[in-house]
Amino acid sequence: MRKKIIAGNWKMNMTYEEGQILTSEIVQMAQDEQLKDVSLVLNPPFPHLHVVKKLIGGAPNVFVGAQNCSDKESGAYTGEVSAAILASFGVSYVIIGHSERREYFKENNEMLTEKVKQALAAGLQPIFCCGESLDIREAGTHEPNVKFQLTDSLFELSAEEISKVTIAYEPIWAIGTGKTASAEQAQEMHAAIRKHLASKYGKEVADSISILYGGSMKPSNAAELLAKPDVDGGLIGGASLKSRDFIDIAKSY
Repeated sequence: MRKKIIAGNWKMNMTYEEGQILTSEIVQMAQDEQLKDVSLVLNPPFPHLHVVKKLIGGAPNVFVGAQNCSDKESGAYTGEVSAAILASFGVSYVIIGHSERREYFKENNEMLTEKVKQALAAGLQPIFCCGESLDIREAGTHEPNVKFQLTDSLFELSAEEISKVTIAYEPIWAIGTGKTASAEQAQEMHAAIRKHLASKYGKEVADSISILYGGSMKPSNAAELLAKPDVDGGLIGGASLKSRDFIDIAKSY
């Protein structure tokens, strides 16, 4: 049975105090409202990691993740944070290849392969992002584009390694724009991703990998999206900054 995951990507938001309040509210609500069958992953900016981990404490099914890691193991890379450093803080997950990292920081597939390898070597669970721009969607080449991202970045991994990776499909045209892929569009792409993984690793492995939807999921559309058979959770942006919205999304299964 695939793991259900609702991951909150705080991006470059939340002061130290705001992050503590948000984390405390989410942990308390998760306990009060008995969220047992879904994993919550909080992905704050790097400076928050220690306090978020501390506030989560022993709360079941609530984990801390990072938004990025270096493709290098260690060394003279000022401003970078390695997967090993993240692991030493008790981080469980790390987002790799988010569309904003690809676009603004020019991260290419080769670099993302190294980041995934570093994460796995440190015992972290990568949340690997893939997706298409509006131009690619309108040209009708979104499936080949996403398949190439997966092939070029992940297909060097062994079956055992790929089984530890979570995929996040993000239609870039639906991030922060107010647009959302329909539940049918999301299911179509998630199914195509799973079929592509199966072509390399076999159906059993592909069926074990969680695929999250990462395009403006919110309480009002979460239930419809999460009801689709190949949508195993969400990578949440704006709605993850409000504890009530984040928990309501998690309760939408």
